[in-house]
Formats: sequence, C-alpha cells, structure tokens
Amino acid sequence: MAQNLVNLEAVTAHVPGDASRVLLDEVSLGVDRDERIGVVGLNGGGKSTLLDILVGCRESQSGRVSRLGGLRLAHLVQGDELPAGARIRDVVLARYDADHEWASDPRVREVLDGLGITELDRTVEGLSGGEKRRVALAATLVGDPDLVVLDEPTNHLDVEGVGWLARHLLSRRCAVVVVTHDRWFLDAVCTRTWEVANGQVESYLGGYADWVYARAERARQADAAEARRRNLARKELAWLRRGAPARTSKPRFRIEAAEALITDVPPPRDTVELLGFATNRLGKTVLELEDATVRIGSRVLLDRVTWRLGPGDRVGIVGINGSGKTTLLRSLTGVHPVDGGRRVQGSTVQLAQLSQELADVPRDQRVLEATEAVAKYVRLGKQELTASAVLERLGFPASRQWTPVGQLSGGERRRLQLTRLLMAEPNVLLLDEPTNDLDVDTLANLEDLLDGWPGTLVVVSHDRYLVERVCDTVVALFGDGKITHLPGGIEEYLARRAAAGHAPVAKAARAQVPTPARASAAQQRAAQKEAARLERRMETLAVQEEQLHLRLVEAATDPERLLGLDAELRAVVAEREKIELDWLAAAELAES
Repeated sequence: MAQNLVNLEAVTAHVPGDASRVLLDEVSLGVDRDERIGVVGLNGGGKSTLLDILVGCRESQSGRVSRLGGLRLAHLVQGDELPAGARIRDVVLARYDADHEWASDPRVREVLDGLGITELDRTVEGLSGGEKRRVALAATLVGDPDLVVLDEPTNHLDVEGVGWLARHLLSRRCAVVVVTHDRWFLDAVCTRTWEVANGQVESYLGGYADWVYARAERARQADAAEARRRNLARKELAWLRRGAPARTSKPRFRIEAAEALITDVPPPRDTVELLGFATNRLGKTVLELEDATVRIGSRVLLDRVTWRLGPGDRVGIVGINGSGKTTLLRSLTGVHPVDGGRRVQGSTVQLAQLSQELADVPRDQRVLEATEAVAKYVRLGKQELTASAVLERLGFPASRQWTPVGQLSGGERRRLQLTRLLMAEPNVLLLDEPTNDLDVDTLANLEDLLDGWPGTLVVVSHDRYLVERVCDTVVALFGDGKITHLPGGIEEYLARRAAAGHAPVAKAARAQVPTPARASAAQQRAAQKEAARLERRMETLAVQEEQLHLRLVEAATDPERLLGLDAELRAVVAEREKIELDWLAAAELAES
C-alpha cells in the first residue's frame, strides 16, 4: 500500500492564547500521492490551522505529525507578505542561481505566462492586492514539489486566472491540498473534500458536488432539530441537478438515494412570480444608460452605449481585473458621472450597493443592534424574516449576535454589511465581489436568500458558481467600449477571450492535460462487468448497514449486544468503502 506524504495522528489544536476554543480535536488523516483535496468549512473553523500543521508552520497542542522523508513541499499562505524592496524575480525565482536556469524550465515560463507576470524587475512596492497574490502564487508553483498546499489561491484571480490555475494543477503530478470558497474550482480540481467542523475533519470522495450529495444524504437521516439545515442542503442539491451540470463520482445508487430528496423541491426560484413582484415594486423604468460615454482617466470604458435594466433583471458582469466593472457599477449608481449621454433612474427605485470596501459600522454596537438599527423585519418574496433570522442565515448564530462589532473578523464584518443591506429592503441591488471572505456555507445561504429576492440584481463576481446560480443574464466588458451580451454565459466569455488570443486563456486552452491510456475493448467489457458486480454488492451492503442501524436502536439497553452489532457495522462500512473505491477504478476504466 502506498505511503502517505503526510500523516496526522490524534492532532489537537487550540486558538492561540485561548485553550478553551478547540479548532482541531484529535484529528487523524493523511495525504496520499497525487491526491487533490479541497478543504471547506466555516470561517474561523480551523481550515488554515489544519494547513499550517500539515506543512509544519505551526505545532499542535498534542498528537503526532509525520512527513515522508525528503518531501518537497510548497505552501501558499493567506497573507501576501512580500520582502520589502525585493524585485518580483527575487520572490518568484529565488531558487534559481541564473536566468538561463529558469529560462530553460518550461514550467516556469508556463506559470509566469499563466499568471500574467511580465515585469520581473519591478519591485513589490506599489503592487495591488491582486498582483501580490499572483506573485506569491507563482513563487509557490515554480519548482517541482511533491505536495502543494494552497490557502485561498483564487482570491483576487479573475475568471480566466481561476480557470488557468485549475488546468495547471490538473496537469501536474503532485498532491494538492487547497482551501477555497470557489465551488467551481473545488469541483474542477479536487478528488476528495475535507470538511472542517466542530473540531473534526470529515472526509468525502469527490469535489463540491459530491460533498453536497453526501451532506444531503446525511441530512436525510438527521433528526427534526436539523430540519433547517436539511432544507438548505435539499435546495442546493436541486440546483446542482437542475442548474449547472454536476460532476460527480458517486456510485449510481448513492446518486439515486440523494435525488429522492429533491423529487418535490421546486426550482431555486419562480422567475415569473418574482418578475410580478419586481414590476409592482419598480414599475417599467429601473436604471438606464442612454448613449452614455464613461471614462476612467484617459481610457474610454463605455463609448456611447445604451443599456437598460428592467424590473426583475438578474445580470452578472464579467471581465478581466481592471476592465472597469466596479466603475460601471458606480456609473449605474450615479457616483461616477457619465461623460456624455445620460443616466436615468426610475422614481420608485430604492438602490443599495455592496462595495468591495467594508462599510464603517459603529464598533461599540453589537451585531444584532447594528442590524436592527436598519430594520427589525424584512420581507423577501413571500417570507417575512426577523433581523436575527437573517443574521443566522448569514453565519451569525444566536450566541454570536451579541458580539461587539469591533471584535468581528473581516469576514464577519463583510457578512454584517451584507445583512444590513438586505434589511433595508432595496428593490435594486448591486453586488461588487460579494463572495470575498465568505465560506461556502454562507455563500449557499446568501444564494438561498437571493433566490427569493424580488428586485433587479446586478452582480460583479469572479465566482462562476455564484453568477450561474443567481443570474439569468451575463454581460462582459472586453475593453472595446461596449457592454457585450453573452447568451452562452461565462463559457462564451472564456471562448471569446481564447479566440482573441488573450493570455492566459489561449495558452491554457492549448495546454495538454495528460490523459490515461485508452483501454482495449476487452478490458472495457471486463471492467463494465466488474463495475456492475461491485455495484450490486454495494447495494447489498447499504441494505445491511441500514438494518444494522435499526438493530442498534433496538439493542440500546443491551451493552453486550451493542458491542457485537457495532463491530459488525464497522466491518460492513469498511467493506463498502473499499468496494466503492474499487468500483470507481472499474467505472473509470470502463469509460476510458
């Protein structure tokens, strides 16, 4: 059996300086060769701590961490602290003694081109947050590590950059452990998902879609106290199956069991009903730019463009970093005046904008007080929610709602800003990078709230999943002075960029991802038979497992019988997990 690159055995870790807050509680896990693991969980739940312990940046309070001898490891941390006065080449190419060494390494050139790094002699002073992130990421990816550990690598990357990074990691023969809130990236890259919650790390086979399936199945068996969580998982699952195609590696019987949860779930939103609500609240005129010209300094962002937003429109805006998306939003709100033409706003419009900057909330107020200062109740479609209920859905449990604002983390302040915005009940909502600092659970809750929000919505985001989930229309800024409608959505945007020869899209599109050798017809037939046999066995074991759970309940007062049934159940679960892995291998061979 292959040896893990890193093993954690009964590892416990606390919040620094607060032994009462346990982040990891006797966690045992390992990272195998060529495994690509996505790490998810609530903000502050211990994801970064887990990564720091894996790479050795932090010691655990107890337990044992072992690493394979001679392990070559690369680690990207969240903060991009670059050496003062250093040039970009000093940071990215520090391991090379001379230019000819890195120039002859095709992987270095691929990383530099893919991340758009061209000015190697530029100093790190004055770099934007996005540029610093790309430099730090490039320094992590050059070389030939056995294990790459990445903490929020997609922060500040545009849609193209995220796509390039996914292709690059898929093309490399190394293990990857990544913390990210980008669900498209998790699905595209990861073969396993770790969920960090309540001090434990649960492991699931597959990426984000598979994790949602597993959580929905677990929620199906939960008791009534988990009803709210179950309903959210069911709605998210309904979106995965009815909206964007879900890439799942779960066996068919698992998928069918999960799909049984959504047979009676309505579509994520009733577009006709919401349009009726929006029209009643807004009338016919919402926001319009008529023959508008907008400049950023000497650059023309819009050149005599006419663009109308109607009641109930849900529009996503995409474009490379620096293309002017935020300025376009500011022009819609009137903060950035048009240089020609005119801006029209309907008389009934109540407009609200979530900017990338954190709003200033009085630090001495408590979270609930700061929210109720806007409103105590909000109506979202047919639902009327209290301020406390909205806070809970956006990641503030009752115990956290009385925390002073001054004690909140950046991510929590972002969630509070969004909550206060929704409580004002605007009928036009402009969101500029709303996913910044939000974990995947909070994102799912936000999307659930937006599903029933009756108004006009404009979203600027590099999160493909969010745009495809909450928007009905996608437009792009290509730098030609126009707003281009994209019937094919983000895929059409990327295809247009690639066709125009823009890096890194064109280079990424030309990159060849290694594919396994194609099996012969005889091998495929044998694999199909083996997969069918294993699937039948998994179905039998699933029935046995369910029966054993029932027998365990019946034997609650018989300790001796409980021990025997528990041992039997463990054996059945272990066999089922082993057969599931064998089934995956056989199914992959059958389809190759």
